[in-house]
Parts: sequence; structure tokens; C-alpha cells
Amino acid sequence: MKKYLYACVTLLLIFSLALTGCTGNTESAEEPEGNDSEPLKVALLLAGPITDQGWNAMAYSGLIAADETYDIETTYTESVAQSDREEVFRGYATQGYDLIIGHGFDFLDAGLKVAESFPDVKFVITSTTASVEPNVGSVSDDGLMKGFLGGVVAGVLTETDTVAFIGGLKIPPIMLGQKGFEAGVKYVNPDANVLSTMSGTFEDAGVVKEIALSMIDQGADLILAQADSASLGSIEACEESGIRAIGINGDQNSLAPDTVVTSAMADFPLAMSLVIGQALDGTWEPVSNIMGVQEGVVGLAPYHGFEDKLTDEQKAEIEAVYQGLLDGSIELNEIIPE
Repeated sequence: MKKYLYACVTLLLIFSLALTGCTGNTESAEEPEGNDSEPLKVALLLAGPITDQGWNAMAYSGLIAADETYDIETTYTESVAQSDREEVFRGYATQGYDLIIGHGFDFLDAGLKVAESFPDVKFVITSTTASVEPNVGSVSDDGLMKGFLGGVVAGVLTETDTVAFIGGLKIPPIMLGQKGFEAGVKYVNPDANVLSTMSGTFEDAGVVKEIALSMIDQGADLILAQADSASLGSIEACEESGIRAIGINGDQNSLAPDTVVTSAMADFPLAMSLVIGQALDGTWEPVSNIMGVQEGVVGLAPYHGFEDKLTDEQKAEIEAVYQGLLDGSIELNEIIPE
């Protein structure tokens, strides 16, 4: 399987965004030629902790890479509650930050509201397609494609012909993941039974764990949970029950090496490198950017310890679908109805 993600560290530069309160300047990095101004100031808002090995952790990884690459000033705030998001956005804008990124669709409303008062500040929301002139843009992975790949893995590897998806909140990026997962399973295993539900939380791992255990009782032998840090509850349930899990967004194998067979990946550091680079060279525009397999943003993590546990036929079937998405011979808009 392709170990495609985590392409260039340069790309990681994007998520030079910031994270929970950690602020830093990069003295050794080179500033773009001809730029004698103060370092670009970038702030990042996260819905969860940077230790989730997934959605929020990849933003942190990008911050570190960017901080080592560019002469920029970065800061971040993790676990920002819904009720505090406007205040945090406004605080960074008032402090003179040039680029403020809300990592997740659920930052959209707060970002749009605050952006109206700061037309000279660039606001970017991830995992959405929103864009509003003059200063709000977005960047997202192809959530449908990411879910589809996770579903393909589940459909190929299941031994019980029952697999499961657990989402967080019922918002567009999670619903796309759910839709893609269900389609991916059926694409390779039409007779498989797909258990699928929303947990209603991105934070409560206990709730997600209970849902996962219920699905395991119903015969599921592979589960993918797309619920930010709450997804860890599903991985724990799979580990305790002796079944396999599929990680999401980041490579989550290290959380449970004998449980997480692979992860449906979204390389946001790569996708967001565009934002940092454009903000630095003055070419940034308030537009929407959606990136998938062909851009190197969506894919599958390595099998790690499962490399020798999967058959060559299983790996080849999964790889064939990946390659089909890459070369365009598999088009999701023809497989998945609107």
C-alpha cells in the first residue's frame, strides 16, 4: 500500500497554524526574498486536544514543521468550546494576527461573524467549502473520498461481513465520511452489513466506546469512528474486544498497534501549506480548496504490524481501488449519488 501521506515537510508548513497557547518565532528560517516586513503572525483554533493522534494532532504537527521552516510567529489554542470561539477569534484578530485558522467545520459561524469586523485579517476554516470576500477562505480534504477508502478497507478485510461507522456531530464533513464509508464497503463487498450512526459528540470518548461495544455485539469486526478525540473510545472498545479498527485523519496505529490496521488519512499539513505560502507571498485569495488522492492529501496509512497479517490478495484489492481513484478510472460521483 502506498505510504503516500506526509509528503513534503514543506507542505507541512501550512499547519504552521498555531495550537493551544504555544507561541514561537522561527529565527533560523529564511524569509521570502524581498520581504522586510515583520514575520507573518498565524493563529490556530482547535476543537480538541493536540494529543488525539488524529484531527487535532495533525494541525499541531503542521505548526511545528512551519515554525521550523518559515520566519513566522505562531500560536494556538486547543479544546476551544463552541461558546468561546468568537471570543478567541476576536482576541487573535485584535492582537494583530495576520492569518487565523479554525480547524473544523464547526468554527465556520464564529469565524464568519468575527471576520466582518477585521477585513484586513485572513480567516481560513478547514473542512468546509465556504468562502466570503474579502477575507474568508477554506481548505478541506475530500471527506467523501476519505470515507470511501476507509470503507473499502473494511469491506475487504471483514470476516463477519458486518462493519461499522460511528460519526460525531451531524455536520457536512462527518456526513460525507459516513456516506463515503458506506459506499466504499458496498463497492468491494455488496453483501456486507454496514452499521452506521452518529454519536452526537466530539469529546465524550465514553459515549463512543459504548456505541462501539454495541456494534461489536451485533457482529461488527471492523469499526471506523470519525468523531475527533471521542474516536479514541471506539479504538479502545475494539482493542478490548479483540477486533480491528480503522483510524481516521492521522495515522492512529500507535494508539493501539495490534488493533488499528490502517487509517483513512487526511494530510492537512500538506493541504494547508497552500494557505501559509500564499499568505507569505501575497497571493492568498478568499476561495475554497478541496484536495483528495490526486493532490496527495487523502490516502491510507501503512499497515505497520498488519503488513504480514493481511493476504496479498487483500492488499492488492485495496491498492487497486486507491490507484483507480488516483488515475481517475474510479469516479465517486458515478458511484455515490448526490
